[in-house]
Amino acid sequence: MTLVPLPRPVIEPIVRTALEEDLGLAGDITSAVVIPSDHRSVVTAVARKPGVIAGLDCAALACALVDTGIVMTRHVEDGTPVMPGTGIATFEGPSRSLLTAERTALNFMGHLSGIASVTAGLVSAVSGTDAAIVCTRKTTPGLRAVEKYAVRAGGGMNHRYSLADAVLIKDNHIAIAGGIRPALERAKSATGHMVKIEIEVDTLEQLAEVLEIGVDAVLLDNMTPDMLREAVQMVAGRAITEASGGITPDTAAAVAASGVDLISLGWITHSAPTLDIGLDFVSTEARD
Repeated sequence: MTLVPLPRPVIEPIVRTALEEDLGLAGDITSAVVIPSDHRSVVTAVARKPGVIAGLDCAALACALVDTGIVMTRHVEDGTPVMPGTGIATFEGPSRSLLTAERTALNFMGHLSGIASVTAGLVSAVSGTDAAIVCTRKTTPGLRAVEKYAVRAGGGMNHRYSLADAVLIKDNHIAIAGGIRPALERAKSATGHMVKIEIEVDTLEQLAEVLEIGVDAVLLDNMTPDMLREAVQMVAGRAITEASGGITPDTAAAVAASGVDLISLGWITHSAPTLDIGLDFVSTEARD
């Protein structure tokens, strides 16, 4: 699957907000008083832990928004596995500006690379099956576009980007609507031909009722691998099957072996550990 970069108009507001948060009302007062204005440096972003890289476009934009004089040279691209000590990118430019942009650039690279890394681990865990790893809407407010991009960088796929993408009828919808049948019938009568409908079920009895009515996809919530296997047999290709709820790296392979099409996990975006990436100074010199 080709990793398509996010358009600049999508990521720029996200990066600008991060810089505004960090710069405050007075900017980087430390660098301004400690570093001569004509001083220049070369620094390299280096992986401290193994992982998969994501967020280079965000880092590059953070530097460019601080100072167009910063030149970034990439040594790897997003989606690349790295080992400790791997040089990710080199930045050259005014020392004050490099120091001002440093934390925002590293925050994006570390956070998004962390998401890409755990996603890649899960993709590896289910290799040899037909199951795809997908994320959810459990994202950090304001960062959904880049976090979902990071999932793709790790080899995963995206679920809905927003509530407007598809109809996903969950347990509370069913309860408030008065049951599976009225919820599904209302959805089917009110949506256009381009809108997919998915419904969550907790039991095989609920699944049987859904299959009588018909649906595009079923979310099989918190089912054991044995239940999932039986559910897949019941569906028999009539709908996309998605397993969700409490799935970990240790259980993902067993879930995938049940034959489900998708495995969705919220924690890969909201709880992925940051990949440790540091910025090492290569050389500094004052401009003549």
